[in-house]
Amino acid sequence: MSIKLTLPQLQNWSCHNCGGCCRQHGIAITEAERDRIAKQGWTEADNVPAEWFTRQRKSLRLNHRPDGSCVFLDEKGLCRIHGKFGEAAKPLACRIYPYVFHPAGGRMTVSLRYSCPSVVENLGKTAEKSRGEIAKTAKLVVPEDAQQLPPPEVSPGEAVSWDDFRRIVDALDRTLAQDKPLAQRLREVVFWVGMIGQASLDAVRGERLGELLDVLTTAAPAELELTPESDVSAIGATQFRLLVAQYARKDTEVTRAAGWRGRLTMLKAGLAWAGGKGVATPFQDGYAEVPFDRIETGDWPLPAEADELLTRYLRTKVRGLHFCGRGYYGVPLAEGWASLALCVCSVAWLARWSALSAGREAITKDDLVRGVTTADHHHGFSDALATRASRKRVQLLTRANEVDALVRRYVT
Repeated sequence: MSIKLTLPQLQNWSCHNCGGCCRQHGIAITEAERDRIAKQGWTEADNVPAEWFTRQRKSLRLNHRPDGSCVFLDEKGLCRIHGKFGEAAKPLACRIYPYVFHPAGGRMTVSLRYSCPSVVENLGKTAEKSRGEIAKTAKLVVPEDAQQLPPPEVSPGEAVSWDDFRRIVDALDRTLAQDKPLAQRLREVVFWVGMIGQASLDAVRGERLGELLDVLTTAAPAELELTPESDVSAIGATQFRLLVAQYARKDTEVTRAAGWRGRLTMLKAGLAWAGGKGVATPFQDGYAEVPFDRIETGDWPLPAEADELLTRYLRTKVRGLHFCGRGYYGVPLAEGWASLALCVCSVAWLARWSALSAGREAITKDDLVRGVTTADHHHGFSDALATRASRKRVQLLTRANEVDALVRRYVT
């Protein structure tokens, strides 16, 4: 099968053998992969425990050591399976990371996961120079009929052709590429995507849709100036904190609370996050117990590096269709964009928390990087974000125009 790829133009990547993916992620395997690894003959003499996998309901995962690392990660931070049997012997989830592929009407778009430090830092070869490798990876996961799949809905019940869907995505990318402050660009997209999400597009197709998009994107700055600015409501603040708490978690088995004491601890933490009182309970390294009011108050400008990093992040997700449809829990474009904007707000919140955890009163690039890797670890890959309750949270914040208010509060 010949796969036509649309590559990310702003993003470089090469593996730097940091082992971060082997520590940060729970690694799913198939029954066939479990059988194949079993036949490789690993023993405790290889420093691989006898119980190297676990079954969770109907799925299988590789086990992790107490420090959170995969049981097959060696002392040098390299994969034992890869080292002994070659890359093809590894589980598929490990082989394709950090690439993700989404159908785009006769083509496949390529995005990347920013939970990888080398992706965040934009280290390595350009996507064009890696085209051959990416194409080989795509063949491992792209089904035969993927290029014939329909586009995501724009809003519930509003479907357009791939050509028109790409018109909307192109308008998104053009707005994000403008030479304006990041918060302004985000707010403009929130505004006009909200308008598109409420519109009936039955009679607006082709050039007429293009004209509508030109009108909305051109009018957005003036409309924002005329719209009274409101602060985040108490309900909006609560819903947003609960979203941040989902991003702040970690999904390896060793980080999950076990037994009734563990469940009680998680319940207490959940109540604290919902109320915003007391201290923010950390779920992983890099964050400490910090009072919520210290995170929420004060002047927290993002560092100079934020514009390049967050613009690259947003445009890679948008161009890669990694924010809606099959790239994000099957949600429509308008809802997926709101979720992506809220993810950026969550990154800024996490960066504040990271700074205070290290005793700093200002956000550094390291704090921002930690925020991005923490949040994008889950964005589009966490079952919690796909739940009805989580989607209702995004829809509530969108209807109440809280997304705009949250952008103004945190993306400064």
